[in-house]
Amino acid sequence: MAVDLLLGLQWGDEGKGKIVDVLTKDYDIIARFQGGPNAGHTLEFDGIKHVLHTIPSGIFHDNAMNVIGNGVVIDPVIFKKELQNLDKFEGLDYKAKMVISRKAHLILPTHRLLDAASEASKGKAKIGSTLKGIGPTYMDKTGRNGIRVGDLELADWKERYATLRDKHISMIDFYDAKIDYDLDELETEFFAAIKTLKTLKFIDSEEYLYQAQKSGKSILAEGAQGSLLDIDFGTYPYVTSSNTTAAGACTGLGVAPNQIGEVFGIFKAYTTRVGSGPFPTELFDEDGETMGRVGNEFGATTGRARRCGWLDLVALKYAVRVNGVTQLMMMKGDVLSGFKTLKVCTAYKYKGETIEHLPYNIEPENVEVVYKEMSGWAEDLTGMTTADQLPKALNDYIDYLEKELETPIKIVSVGPDRTQTILR
Repeated sequence: MAVDLLLGLQWGDEGKGKIVDVLTKDYDIIARFQGGPNAGHTLEFDGIKHVLHTIPSGIFHDNAMNVIGNGVVIDPVIFKKELQNLDKFEGLDYKAKMVISRKAHLILPTHRLLDAASEASKGKAKIGSTLKGIGPTYMDKTGRNGIRVGDLELADWKERYATLRDKHISMIDFYDAKIDYDLDELETEFFAAIKTLKTLKFIDSEEYLYQAQKSGKSILAEGAQGSLLDIDFGTYPYVTSSNTTAAGACTGLGVAPNQIGEVFGIFKAYTTRVGSGPFPTELFDEDGETMGRVGNEFGATTGRARRCGWLDLVALKYAVRVNGVTQLMMMKGDVLSGFKTLKVCTAYKYKGETIEHLPYNIEPENVEVVYKEMSGWAEDLTGMTTADQLPKALNDYIDYLEKELETPIKIVSVGPDRTQTILR
């Protein structure tokens, strides 16, 4: 069977966790293909909110096996805390429902220290890192220095660890930034977490998924962050360190490109961004404040307030094309209830031209936004359960987006709970 793929089309925080949770009943395997604890996938059911960072979002379903793929980077300390949160759920045997690729890389304590020193040294030019050690870990991966999950099965893995740790400490000394840390304390916590990690099953994930496909099992690949944070196709350098686009599923799981089936693209009815970086439709007025307050726009991983703005159709079209999206899911339509007028960015004025594609540089001094205005709606959507209950203005908004994006919007989310999901 083909592998279906779910990913975010904006700057992350689109609501991927909820949709994976909704779709998991239709899949045998949920497989995370990139990112690490810088991700925060929020699921809500039975009135309780759950935030996952590394663990795939299918973990709460009895029918699904959860795979952490080779493209993911794992912080054993954060991972252990996630597992401890799962211990609260009676009857949830996560050890029987989750496997980890031997080729996934480990985040060491000194990776986080390198991240902090690097960001502090940049001053006002900082990129808004989550300070989880993601970037330094991927740098060690591409530099062929990293430690992988499979190395934990080797007799000399601690020697390998010590060599890399000492290298990191010498690098930290070169940064023009002072950071305080207690390495002994960090390492005590790290090695205790490694013991927990080793209680789970390690696999050769590309072979595991190949055999699963061969036997007819259905697989959903789950991405983290968003397409505009992709290391190659995002708003560089304000990006993450992995490939968040569809291509990342192939390299992050070992799935061949011709085995990708449906590509589910998740986007908000408006736009948000956490941290630094250009954001052409960002609002600094009462409308932006309302979006943030009603939408509870705070990062699930960092807790930082998200910047809010109108939907950027130029950027969204770009993400749809780069990923080959076949179905769209629109999140947080309920947040826009009460706005008399909505705006949608349809083009940029860039270097004396009006363009409808994402250019090389969208810093504010280079881009002026062209907006289309549309009627808003006043109705509360949160109790609606079918598409025919949606207000006409919202349906007009959806129809317009479908026409412009040339892709059907199959799901409209009208609240955070898994039940507040309308299928179209």
